[in-house]
Amino acid sequence: MGDTTTAERVSSALQRFIAPGLRYSQALFEEQLEIHVRRASRWLDLGCGHRVLSEWRAAAEETLVSQVPVAVGLDVDFDAIRRHRSFKHLCLGDIGTLPFKEASFDLVTANMVVEHLHDPAIQFAEVARVLTPGGVFVFHTPNERSYVIAIARLIPERLKRTLAGWLEGRASEDVYPTHYLANRPSTIESIATASGFTVDEIQFICSAPALTPIPPLVIPELLWIRQLQRRPSLAKYRTTLICVLRKNGGSAAMAAAD
Repeated sequence: MGDTTTAERVSSALQRFIAPGLRYSQALFEEQLEIHVRRASRWLDLGCGHRVLSEWRAAAEETLVSQVPVAVGLDVDFDAIRRHRSFKHLCLGDIGTLPFKEASFDLVTANMVVEHLHDPAIQFAEVARVLTPGGVFVFHTPNERSYVIAIARLIPERLKRTLAGWLEGRASEDVYPTHYLANRPSTIESIATASGFTVDEIQFICSAPALTPIPPLVIPELLWIRQLQRRPSLAKYRTTLICVLRKNGGSAAMAAAD
């Protein structure tokens, strides 16, 4: 990771004290990718942008991508994909009309992309179309019921760009409109079933605090996160979701192998 500020170091110390064991959701998603990439021969990453993993995980990303014989990144943003640091095969395209034949991939992934989908019923169906029977769709996305999304919905889109740069270190061109149309487990299950998927797993994940640059405000946030961690009844309000969907039609042996 790059150099940290004093505020970040203070917030990190507070996190270790108030919510020990809390991990960044991107690290947990990376672990899911490692599991599924090892079993894949043809991998499509949707909304790939210019990287797969966190900015400081370049070496791990290179190792991850090298494990798959065919790894393809797709994004609608040309400026983003032309800067991609690990995929050699890149495609400019839209998730609603994927430019690939049926059953082209056995793994499709999406990291913080599903919240941007404007018609997830059509877009999930396209993902199913390009997957082989028994292939998996793994995605990481915000939980619609989390406090972060409740606050985000009150913020104008223009201001979100500024806040994303300040709180997350993201460039304004990397901030896209959000719709949250497939960001609740019941909705995901409904769309998945209609699209020809079986839901293998939906994990509710607590992530690192959003207010890390502001130590006085990160304290109440961490206290709430601690409650989300410790009380199963509050799990549905955790920050993000990691979902594994499997295209119907695969063999029982294939499902058992996972």
